[in-house]
Amino acid sequence: MEAPYGRKRVSIFVDGANMFYTQKKGLGWFFDPAKLLQVLKGDYELTDAYWFMGVKQPPDVRDENFIRFLAYAGYVVRTKALKTIYDNDSGDSTQKANLDIEIVMDMFNTVENYDKAILLSGDGDFERALELLRSRGKEICVVSTQNWIAAELRMAVGSHFLDLQDLRDKIERIDNHQEDHTHGPLS
Repeated sequence: MEAPYGRKRVSIFVDGANMFYTQKKGLGWFFDPAKLLQVLKGDYELTDAYWFMGVKQPPDVRDENFIRFLAYAGYVVRTKALKTIYDNDSGDSTQKANLDIEIVMDMFNTVENYDKAILLSGDGDFERALELLRSRGKEICVVSTQNWIAAELRMAVGSHFLDLQDLRDKIERIDNHQEDHTHGPLS
């Protein structure tokens, strides 16, 4: 069912860890999540905006502040405890939460609430989910940046790709405390 007066509805799904690395390594600058939400919503009626992220256990003050900031900006924040993964060969460890399944579940559990789904991720694992949404008559869009998007995901969305570089003048965070609102590799 379309929104009243023919206004299309949009839902936004943010892969937090993927976006952190896209900003840090792919762009070299950080966006303001509140500005981003307003730009992506455009003339659509925003039905939902989800931000998925892993958090340390127990969450530190920085995590809690970022979650509050996102909620205040208009996001529903989905969190998952980080797991430490050890590499026995190198002795290195990394922390990861892997929220891909949660993102796809929310995409499909809320599918009747939107006409267009916007995914902020460059992860190729989302290719099939987007194809299924399209087969259900949903518009899809992926937001990332050219060299930080999996080839299969980029090919699956074709012209429905939005490069963060093209939005920089509208969404870049310009405060002096970028790290205060930037959440690290936690999803």
